[in-house]
Amino acid sequence: MWKIWLLFDPRRAVIALFVFLFTLAILIHFILLSSERYNWIDGAAGGGMAAITTESVNL
Repeated sequence: MWKIWLLFDPRRAVIALFVFLFTLAILIHFILLSSERYNWIDGAAGGGMAAITTESVNL
């Protein structure tokens, strides 16, 4: 395994890995935001939170 690091510079390999993973994470989040079901910003219909109804009571 140590011979692999003789071929690649460890600093550049780790930076390239982090850049790739960050780009992949941003891409996945944008794909989810573009879908109707998983868009958490616009508050898609039928999602998690229940509506709270209030009534005024005259005493």
